[in-house]
Amino acid sequence: MEITGKIIAVLPERGGISQRTGAEWKVQEYVLETQEQYPRKMCFDVFGADKIAQFNIQIGEVLTVSFDVDAREYQGRWYNSIRAWKVERQVAAPMGEAIPPFQPADIAPAAPVDFSAGSDPKDDLPF
Repeated sequence: MEITGKIIAVLPERGGISQRTGAEWKVQEYVLETQEQYPRKMCFDVFGADKIAQFNIQIGEVLTVSFDVDAREYQGRWYNSIRAWKVERQVAAPMGEAIPPFQPADIAPAAPVDFSAGSDPKDDLPF
């Protein structure tokens, strides 16, 4: 799945040592807000120090985030996990290089039409 929106919060990085493997792990969470008529917020995480550094997500960026949703049970309660696996930045047009409006160069302005001269008195519509 994927979603596009603006990053409105970068939460502190968390980490630890895996009890099962003894390897170090890191995870960081981000909050994205969609830019729709009725904006929605989604908290997702990036797992692994290499991915956190690679994505380098900053507040205010507009991103398209590809993610997986998974659920797990802990002490009788279920929790969702939304984990990003790809992040794409939106390409914006360079500032100051606005595209000028279309102006046809070969077309001369039309002369105004006089609908009152020579028209049928029963027909009062101008077309």
